[in-house]
Amino acid sequence: MDLEDVSERAKSGNVAALHDETARLHGDALAIEYHDQTLTHEELRAASAAFAGGLADLGIDPDDVLLQYLPNCPQYLVAALGAFKAGAVVSPVNPQYRKRELTYQLEDTDASVVLTHGALRDHLQAALEETGRDPELIVVDGADGDGHDFEDVRGDGTFRERSDDDVALLPYTSGTTGRPKGVQLTHRNFHAQTYAVLSQDHALKDEAVRSLVWLPLYHITGFTHTAWQPLVRGGSVFLRSAANWDADACMRTIEESGITHYVGVTAMYVDMVTSDSFGEYDLTSLETAGEGGAKMSVSVQREFEETAGVEMAEGYGLTETNGATHTQSGSTFGLRHGTIGQPLRMTDCKIVGDDGTEVPPGEEGELLVRGPQVMKGYHGMSDATENAFTEDGYFRTGDIARRDNDNYYEIVDRKKHMIVSAGYNVYPSEVEELLTEHDAVAEAAVVGIPDERRNEVPKAYVVPRPGVEVGEDVTAEEITEYVLDNIAAYKHPREVEFIDELPRTASGKVRKFKLEEDSDA
Repeated sequence: MDLEDVSERAKSGNVAALHDETARLHGDALAIEYHDQTLTHEELRAASAAFAGGLADLGIDPDDVLLQYLPNCPQYLVAALGAFKAGAVVSPVNPQYRKRELTYQLEDTDASVVLTHGALRDHLQAALEETGRDPELIVVDGADGDGHDFEDVRGDGTFRERSDDDVALLPYTSGTTGRPKGVQLTHRNFHAQTYAVLSQDHALKDEAVRSLVWLPLYHITGFTHTAWQPLVRGGSVFLRSAANWDADACMRTIEESGITHYVGVTAMYVDMVTSDSFGEYDLTSLETAGEGGAKMSVSVQREFEETAGVEMAEGYGLTETNGATHTQSGSTFGLRHGTIGQPLRMTDCKIVGDDGTEVPPGEEGELLVRGPQVMKGYHGMSDATENAFTEDGYFRTGDIARRDNDNYYEIVDRKKHMIVSAGYNVYPSEVEELLTEHDAVAEAAVVGIPDERRNEVPKAYVVPRPGVEVGEDVTAEEITEYVLDNIAAYKHPREVEFIDELPRTASGKVRKFKLEEDSDA
């Protein structure tokens, strides 16, 4: 679908109208494949409209929040599109989250309705009991009389008008300190990212686009770039469960289903090139292969490119920018390994020093971005929103970057202490807070250590409480299991080291760089 094909009605306001245009132009084409389940674009349009009507019948009003606690499945996309049509705000939740994380998001969003899967009911119920909240409950595969079965939430097709500045999506991202932040992504933000795709020249006709979605849909890249954009173009998405990642299955699916577009994180590509079966699968149907979330090993990148016969394009974006701000794909001089390419044409960006002054090419500084895809602000956090933007409207990414004379950008480091592990963001302060709740732990500090497959993983330095004997009263294995029982598995420390005291500055701050140096030694 080209921009010329889009009616004036769909060019602003409720972004769900864009897919209505897709269904008008490509109604009989495949939209979603999930193992044995399929939906055409017209079937997706009709199902999402009916779900919107069902939400209205449940009393869901515009701006009410739908908490979406689901793994990758067709119902995820039906519900998200339906919620947009109903004027509701979708707040995606990582399906690996447990009571602790769910409780915060339930309370902060004040969600009116929660959509979940039967396999996640116990975790959700524990969080609901903790908060005392009683939202409408919709369940995929397992309502059992408690809550509404997803298939029963159907009503007359509903479409509520929205303004460009109304919030459509409310994902949560944590900082290195403080509370997790709800990121207010508007209908304008989605239009901007969609137009970036519709305005490009494409080698493939729309219906020929086949995107393999193994990234989780709760993640902004998984939702916006691997699902939403291909769907609105008129292409199809092949959904797989992020929890069941398998490199051989991925390559087999690319070959057997003629996948044309795939985006993964570093760990996925490492798993593919190190598989004993790598080279046995025909991956030449790929027109694009993308990577984001962490810096890709150039050797892995080149090995994949040589075998698959497709260039791998790295990109860069944030939850706060609804995905990409930079990409190698379409950059003026082609791909340059080790860079994130050039800014998208709708994106203004600059690199500034500590004094806020822009630095020349080749010098490092903080990357600032500005454009129509940048968030409205943080939900209920006016101070954090104000601090996130400069006076002239640039968003402070917190990442250190540099650019060359051809305007290609490279991410050098992070200002924040965030750990990026296989594309997942791990925030040390969250893990540290949990560790200090253990009866045997006095203090803890978490840093990232290098990992060939996942880029980096958390390591915990733990100071035992007085009188606690390491090996008798507490073990590293016990600490690891404690973390695994309380928060998402990807956040747990892969190494636990007990030390007598944490290194600190004169003002009492933990010298994490010292711990990182000790880990590298």
